[in-house]
Amino acid sequence: MEEQFFHSDNYINQILREVKNIALVGASSNPEKDSYKVMKFLLENNYEVYPVNPNEKGNRILDQYCYGDLHSIDVPIDMVEIFRKREEVLAITKEAVNIGSKVIWTQLGIIDEEASEMAKSKGLKVVMNRCPKIELQK
Repeated sequence: MEEQFFHSDNYINQILREVKNIALVGASSNPEKDSYKVMKFLLENNYEVYPVNPNEKGNRILDQYCYGDLHSIDVPIDMVEIFRKREEVLAITKEAVNIGSKVIWTQLGIIDEEASEMAKSKGLKVVMNRCPKIELQK
């Protein structure tokens, strides 16, 4: 299973070079949370980040308007970064496919084979069990 989710540095770097607009699902306004730290880092590295969290909808996180779901974002999204439990990844992946995202990315420790296969079958690139902040710092 793990072998299926090995990603070469070239694959990761190409994605991080190509994407501009990132929807961060599971965004938090709590500076102690990893999703907040990653979002801050991505913003500092010139990505456009659109926080998504139904509990924070309408609030601002790092001065960015927070959306309740992916469909509410009115710009094309290149990558959906998922900061949610594995049980929620498939539904979020389906939503990512529906909005035309090119990439889904799940955080460290999160692997969903069904979501990965479905996304790949629809032409999306998939990164699971990795952190974009860590990858960008390499």
